[in-house]
Amino acid sequence: MGKTLVIGAGGVSSAAVHKMAMNSDVFTEITLASRRLFKCEEIAAGVKSRTGVTIKTAQVDAMDVPAVVALIRKTGAELLVNLALPYQDLVLMDACLEAGIHYLDTANYEPEDEAKFEYHWQWAYQDKFKAAGLTCILGSGFDPGVTSIYAAWLKKHKLDTIRQIDVLDCNGGDNGKAFATNFNPEINIREVTADARHWENGDWVTSPAMTHKVTFDFPEVGEKNMYLMYHEELESMKTHFPEIERARFWMTFGDAYINHVRVLEGIGMTSIEPIIHNGQEIIPLQFLKSVLPDPSDLGELTKGKTCIGDIATGLKDGVEKTYYIYNICDHEECYAEVGSQAVSYTTGVPAMIGAAMVLKGIWREPGVWNTEQLDPDAFMDMLNEQGLPWEVHELSGPVEF
Repeated sequence: MGKTLVIGAGGVSSAAVHKMAMNSDVFTEITLASRRLFKCEEIAAGVKSRTGVTIKTAQVDAMDVPAVVALIRKTGAELLVNLALPYQDLVLMDACLEAGIHYLDTANYEPEDEAKFEYHWQWAYQDKFKAAGLTCILGSGFDPGVTSIYAAWLKKHKLDTIRQIDVLDCNGGDNGKAFATNFNPEINIREVTADARHWENGDWVTSPAMTHKVTFDFPEVGEKNMYLMYHEELESMKTHFPEIERARFWMTFGDAYINHVRVLEGIGMTSIEPIIHNGQEIIPLQFLKSVLPDPSDLGELTKGKTCIGDIATGLKDGVEKTYYIYNICDHEECYAEVGSQAVSYTTGVPAMIGAAMVLKGIWREPGVWNTEQLDPDAFMDMLNEQGLPWEVHELSGPVEF
């Protein structure tokens, strides 16, 4: 159906292009590009061996708009899927506008010099994409992405309004490493060490990072400690579902992980402020990233399951109801299928599905859209078909924690 250009060559990108290749009726030609051409070639070789599909590779600096525009024109792509760093979102959106193609990403923009990830920079492009007749899809990963689509599906089929929503992200996997992050270490640690924020009664409530801990019994995983954090889907859902009184995001971490992060933060290794080392300017967090395990190398080592979903309470025909909707994903099964662990898989597959929605013309309204603003049904069907089956259960009442 369409030629697709994927920017970025990490674990999420690998999972996404594998699944694109498995849906070659939709993704008729795939080009994978990154500054690190060798990583693109490694992923392409894996795709060829597992699926028999040949994907093209290219080297490009995602921060160089003219170079990206030239690559778009060379490939003839009609959609750019941004699986690079969130610092690069705006320049890639600029490149899409200049080249006249659609855009999709999995994480919202974050300035490189400030740990502040918000949507307002990207929402400001609404009129530009509308005027160009182009579609821009923001946050088509799992969280954000699927968790927002879950909310839209609940509101379409189960609830008339959503009064409160909790997004619960549990990784019950174990990779055997003393300390490793499940996705890009730089982004992961910036998120974890940022102040926690949640939406309540019309305003943001802020608390120190990693201080609000609750134990929750996750389906097929068991009891895990989860921590209140800020995550970008809270901003978009409270905007697009204005009736929401409270929206929170929770993520599980083991004690060892929390202890490592606190020690690293205490000695300044998580800082994004430049320092001088041996006469050279470095950023401590970027140095730390260079010595930590690469998440894309953890697939073969990781065992266990993830469980990610929403618990939403609202009214249906005047009666209050609560639903828990979630997916369970097995790390070893993901690795067997695409060579990636479940954290990469659960982000990469929704990126592929969102791209398919655009290429099929199902999500093709010109403008800038978060996933909860779009019709969820075809996306939800593809989740079941493409390896991320979901369950929904009505609970006896609101879950308070």
